[in-house]
Amino acid sequence: MCTNIVYEWLKTLQLPQYAESFVDNGYDDLEVCKQIGDPDLDAIGVAVPHHRRRIHEAVRRLKEADETAA
Repeated sequence: MCTNIVYEWLKTLQLPQYAESFVDNGYDDLEVCKQIGDPDLDAIGVAVPHHRRRIHEAVRRLKEADETAA
């Protein structure tokens, strides 16, 4: 798997095992990742509740960073 921004993001969340599934499901850039919701996590295969919370929290931070920059 090639290194990309989503892989690096997931690595910082200590969830790199999902990188290939994210990319396979079209989440190959952080702008797209900001739209992730529960149905998306189901499709990607993120079933562990703690992992889902970690991703939701990281998505919230991405959105907040956008608002701060705007």
